[in-house]
Amino acid sequence: MAGPVVAAAVILDPERPIEGLKDSKKLSPRRREQLSKIIRNQAIAYAFGRAEAAEIDEINILKATLLAMQRAVLALTTTPDRVKIDGNQAPELPFPMQCIVKGDSLVDEIKAASIIAKV
Repeated sequence: MAGPVVAAAVILDPERPIEGLKDSKKLSPRRREQLSKIIRNQAIAYAFGRAEAAEIDEINILKATLLAMQRAVLALTTTPDRVKIDGNQAPELPFPMQCIVKGDSLVDEIKAASIIAKV
């Protein structure tokens, strides 16, 4: 594995919807940069988590991804009511969780987290 895996967690303000959120893979790098700035300015909270290459080698990419997600959520400065996870597997967390397959196309918080994780 070449480098770390990075995950992000975002709590959006329902009073301040962000226009143009999409699956990060469907956005140009320039548009991801633009949206990343907006997300960081308007989110109630956001945080990042990462798993290093050595951790990936030791525990495998899936477990390392879940570890990065766990670290991101636990780093939030605001406690989430519910954690929405993209996919069908979730990290261990002390909060209610919901796994959403294709969540990066369906859920604004997941879209936002995916965008800032890529920037």
